[in-house]
Amino acid sequence: MKSLSTLRAVQKTPSLLFCIVMDLIGYASYAIPVLGEFGDLLWAPISAFIFFRTFGGWKGAFGGMFNFVEEILPGLDFIPTFTLTWIWQAFRKPAYRTGNHANTTMNLSNV
Repeated sequence: MKSLSTLRAVQKTPSLLFCIVMDLIGYASYAIPVLGEFGDLLWAPISAFIFFRTFGGWKGAFGGMFNFVEEILPGLDFIPTFTLTWIWQAFRKPAYRTGNHANTTMNLSNV
């Protein structure tokens, strides 16, 4: 049986569907023009926390802060923060410390 620290070390990429749903929830404030901005006051910290827990590490911390600001400021809800981060994470080339970049492949297992 794997220990809890080992399970936390293995970070699984969230699904694209999850990221799109999270962004759609953020867009929902546009459905009710005046009341929606007050809803962002509640949604911004929740969304930032979910972002941090979903992506983890420095990406989760930085992205969570960016997501909070994006949700709390009026008019910026159109930025699909979760989906953009998923795309960046799914299509980035892994960094190898050995310097051998000949075997670099894209991680498309979660597409």
